[in-house]
Amino acid sequence: MSSLPLVSILIPAYNHEAFVERCLDSVLEDPYPAKEVVIIDDGSTDKTSERIQAWIDRHGHEVAIEFTHRANKGIAATLNELAARARGEFFRLGASDDYLLPGGLEAQVRYLASHPRKGAVIGDSVVVDRDGRRLHGSGMADLHHADKRLYATDQGIRRAVITRWAVGGPVALLRRSALETVARWTEGLRIDDWDLFLRLAASDALGFIDVPVCAYRLHGSNLSKTRHRATRIVNLEESREVAIRRMPLFDEPCRTLLRAQVHYIGAKIAFLQGRPGTVACRMACFALLRAFAALRPAAPHPHPEQA
Repeated sequence: MSSLPLVSILIPAYNHEAFVERCLDSVLEDPYPAKEVVIIDDGSTDKTSERIQAWIDRHGHEVAIEFTHRANKGIAATLNELAARARGEFFRLGASDDYLLPGGLEAQVRYLASHPRKGAVIGDSVVVDRDGRRLHGSGMADLHHADKRLYATDQGIRRAVITRWAVGGPVALLRRSALETVARWTEGLRIDDWDLFLRLAASDALGFIDVPVCAYRLHGSNLSKTRHRATRIVNLEESREVAIRRMPLFDEPCRTLLRAQVHYIGAKIAFLQGRPGTVACRMACFALLRAFAALRPAAPHPHPEQA
């Protein structure tokens, strides 16, 4: 065990009293031995903290665990604090309403050990309902309708991360050093993961294994699945700003693809706002930019250590 790299499982918890103990149980169920849990209750207003403490009282002798309960600061600030508190060489992202699947940690650690240029690796998920019943065998293919073949190459990963964000649930293992390179999570964002993975993909630091590493739970309160129109508009406007901000990181044709995505997101916003003329204009720009990107050759892209 002493020769295995330590994995810190980072769990931001917020108002998940019904699910958090299942999340923590899954850490024990995964057989990878060199692990610790770092969990922060980000100002929950339900009994999440009480459930976590009760679990620690029962199982705290079985795994190293650090738990903090404090006022709400938001998901990105909580993730940054979790990373600062962690001791591991690798950070496994968790979520207090989802749970890990046995074998996922070992598979992801093995991938990063054999791909030293990669700073992070994502896997797939299974999708379950609030009671743990399986809804989909692949979160990427069945829920997000992604073509997983794109993830076989660096160029494909860049295109996939830009054009169809298909990462559902806590499926990422990151090197501590990779977070230092991309400046961790951008605080103030409500949907922070696309921003992080755009930065990783831009430097070819993101890999993929076609292995289900977690169960992603759909329970009606998922932030990214809200049906509330005003909230959806705010989330989309934030995504558009992220795309504009990260555009300079990419070479062509991915920069043009990201510019096209800005128009596509803008079309979604206009649709929700009931502006059909703007929808048509945005979609025309989107189609033209996608066609232009398809005609442009890919620029040579250095590996992360050559950048």
